[in-house]
Amino acid sequence: MGNLSGLRDIHLPENSSFLWPIAYGWWTVVLGIVCVVTAYYFGKKIWQASARFYAQRILLSLKDDTELPAAIKMSEILRRVCVRQYPEAVALFGDEWIAFLNQKSKNPIDAKAAALLRDAPFIVPESKAYKAEDMQKLWQFCYAWIGENL
Repeated sequence: MGNLSGLRDIHLPENSSFLWPIAYGWWTVVLGIVCVVTAYYFGKKIWQASARFYAQRILLSLKDDTELPAAIKMSEILRRVCVRQYPEAVALFGDEWIAFLNQKSKNPIDAKAAALLRDAPFIVPESKAYKAEDMQKLWQFCYAWIGENL
C-alpha cells in the first residue's frame, strides 16, 4: 500500500467544450451521413430533371408534326409520365382522363385539343377530323403539363 500514496489525484479539465471531446471517428461518421444525405437529395433532383428533359425532348421532336400519330405519341408520353408520378391515374380514360390532366395543370386544355387527345387512338388516319391548330394546342398543353408535373 505504500505505492498508492505516491499517485497523484485525477484532475478534470476545467474548460471543456462540446466539440472537443468527440473523437475523430465520430466526426467521420457525421460527415459521412451528411454526404450521403446530400448525395441522395441532389441525385433525386438530377433524376427528376433528367426524366423531364427526356420527355420534353421527345415532345420537341413532335412540335411541328400535324399528323395523327403525333397526337397518339403525345398521349403515350403523358401516360408514361403518369406511370411515374401518378400511378392511380393510369387506368383513367375518356373525360375522366382529361379532367385529371386539367386538375394537375395550371392552364386547362382547350376543348378541341382535349377531344383530339381523347379520341386520337380511335380516329382513322385518313380522316381530317382535326386541325393543325388543335395539334399545336395539344402540343403546348403536353409540354407545359410535363414541365409542371415531372
